[in-house]
Amino acid sequence: MKTGGIGGANTKTGLIYEGKVDLRSFLNQQPGYHVDGNSVFFQGEEVAQIFKKQELYSQFLAPRGVNWKNCISSRLLPDNGIYVIVNNTVFIIEVKTQHIAGSVDEKLQTCDFKKKQYQKLFFPLNIEVQYAYILDDWFRNPKYKDVLDYIISVGCQYYFQYIPLQRLGLPVPISD
Repeated sequence: MKTGGIGGANTKTGLIYEGKVDLRSFLNQQPGYHVDGNSVFFQGEEVAQIFKKQELYSQFLAPRGVNWKNCISSRLLPDNGIYVIVNNTVFIIEVKTQHIAGSVDEKLQTCDFKKKQYQKLFFPLNIEVQYAYILDDWFRNPKYKDVLDYIISVGCQYYFQYIPLQRLGLPVPISD
C-alpha cells in the first residue's frame, strides 16, 4: 500500500484500523503468529517485541539498561510500538481518530518532534526509529493535505486504516 492510499482490504497482510489498533490481538489472529507477553513469534521464531504506553519503559528499555531520564526530559507513551528484530527498527504507531474538528488535528503536526525524541531514547541501543500514524477516514478531507504532506516531508508516514506487515519488516502469512 502506498502512503496515503486506501487500505484495509486484506487482514492477512496488514493491521486494520478498528478504532484502536491492538498489535497483540491482530498478530495473535494471523496464521503462523503467536504472541507471548511482549514477544512475537512467527512459525516458532521470535521476530519482534511489542509494547504499549508504559511498557516501553518497564518491559523494553529498563531491561536493556536504558534510563529514559538520561535521554529525554519527559516520557512519551506510544499507542503501539513494535521492535522488529530482523531490521533492528522500532516502529512507533500512533492511532488517530476524529469525528469533529479538534485537538487531534494539531497533534498530527508533532510527529517530527516526537520521532526525534524517540530517536534520542533508542540511541543508546543503536536501534533505528520509524514513526507512523494510522488514520481514520476523517483525515481524507482535502483540508488535511498540507498536514499530510508535512508528515511525509519530515520522514514520518501515515496510512489510512491499514499498515502493511511487509512495511514493518514482518513475515506475511501465506493465504490458504
